[in-house]
Amino acid sequence: MLKIENMTMRFGGVVAANKFNADIEKGQIVGLIGPNGAGKTTIFNVITGVYRPTEGKIIFNPGEEEQDITGLRPDEIAKLGICRTFQNIRLFKELSVLDNVFIGNHLRIESNVFSSILKFPNYRKEEKMMLEKSLYLLEKVGLEDEKDGKAHSLPYGKQRRLEIARALATEPKLLLLDEPAAGMNPQETRELMEFIKDIKDEFELTIFLIEHHMEVVMGICEEILVLDHGSLIAQGDPESIQTDSNVIEAYLGVE
Repeated sequence: MLKIENMTMRFGGVVAANKFNADIEKGQIVGLIGPNGAGKTTIFNVITGVYRPTEGKIIFNPGEEEQDITGLRPDEIAKLGICRTFQNIRLFKELSVLDNVFIGNHLRIESNVFSSILKFPNYRKEEKMMLEKSLYLLEKVGLEDEKDGKAHSLPYGKQRRLEIARALATEPKLLLLDEPAAGMNPQETRELMEFIKDIKDEFELTIFLIEHHMEVVMGICEEILVLDHGSLIAQGDPESIQTDSNVIEAYLGVE
């Protein structure tokens, strides 16, 4: 699904990612972990086109044909089927819950601004389709009863679900989640774990996530990549990662 080859990202003299390599297989939930400042969000930003890597390339293969997406704009990458959420929730907070999801649908419509302003028949047809799809997604994430409320009025855990629903509206094949459990209590965290597994199966997703909450990472990820100071120091299944000496040193230090 995604292949990252020798990706390096420098900001002046600071190396945020150093010859990073990864292969993410279709249908997996893959975790990216590491201490604060290890370069995890930088890697997400490069994958989604926020930054152009200093070196290396990123290959996306959703099943049709392999494409080099290195340096493409974020909107171009999203149209190919890669979407993300953010560490700090980025909703349209003054809009309704329904409108937040509705906006995500615009990536896939064919009507232009002119036809939408004048409400041409083709746009009205697409608008009806977008509404039905948005209501379906809100039902899937358990927010159908909140559809008319403002996004900022939702509890924190539900705001996370709304952000994921908006991402799902873009019809991604690869979904990137940046610390989805941040700020959640234990009950919300357990519910989130089941939710992520459910949407993976329901929407046939491949999921790549950054997470500091080890219960989430060890509980749902099939493969884990460990980053430290921009470099990949370990890769494997949850059991092997928990006992890896390099990982233990990166998190806890040595005597």
